[in-house]
Amino acid sequence: MSGAGGTTAARQATGAGDIPVDTPRVPAREAAESELSKPMYHENDPNMLQSGLNHFWDWVAGVFDAAAGAAPGGPAGLAVLALILIGLAAALWWRLGIPQRSSRAPDALFESDGPRSAAQHRAAADAHAAALRWTEAVQERMRAIVRSLEERALLDPRPGRTADEAATEAGRALPAHAARLRSAARDFEDVTYGGRTAGQPTYLALRALDTELDEAKPVLPGASRGAAG
Repeated sequence: MSGAGGTTAARQATGAGDIPVDTPRVPAREAAESELSKPMYHENDPNMLQSGLNHFWDWVAGVFDAAAGAAPGGPAGLAVLALILIGLAAALWWRLGIPQRSSRAPDALFESDGPRSAAQHRAAADAHAAALRWTEAVQERMRAIVRSLEERALLDPRPGRTADEAATEAGRALPAHAARLRSAARDFEDVTYGGRTAGQPTYLALRALDTELDEAKPVLPGASRGAAG
C-alpha cells in the first residue's frame, strides 16, 4: 500500500510539474530591456562618431569587395585599375595645372596677365594680321584703341571694363567717332564672346579708327558754353 501510495504521489507530483508556467511576454521583454539599458553594460561601447566611422568603413569594404568580384582578375585587377585611374588623374593635373580663379570679369576687355601699353597692343595686332589671324588682330587692335584713350586721359583706367562700356564713355569725349566706337566694340564682342570669326575688312576698319582717334581732339565738358560766352 505504501509503495502504491508513494508511486501515486510521485505521479501526481510529476504531473503537476509538467504544467507550463505562463509568463507574460511583454513584461518580460520590458524587464530585459530595462536591465540591458543600464550604463554598466555599455561602458565599452564606441561613441557616435566611432560608430559612424565603423559603418562607413564597413560600407567602403563592401564596395571594394563587390568591385573586386566584378573586376577581371579579382583584387589584383582592381588594384591595377586603381593605379590606372591615379595615373590619369596625375596626368590631367600636370597638363592643366592648379585651377586658378580669375579676377577678370567674364566679358572684360583686357586679359589679366598684366597691363600693356597701346604700342604693345598695336604690335601684337600687326603680328596677328601678318599671320592672317584676323580674330586675334581685331581683339588686340580694340585693346590698343582703349589703352591709347586711357594713356591720353580720355578714359580713366578701370579694371574689368568691357568694350561696350569703353566705347560709350569714349564717345562722350569724341562724339564724332561715337558710332564707329560702338561698332568696333560690337565687332570685338562678336569675335571674342559670340563665336564669330573676324576677317580682314573688320581689322582694317579698326586700324583706320585707331589712327583717326590718335589724331582727334576731344570735346571737353563746357567747351561749347565757353565758346558761346
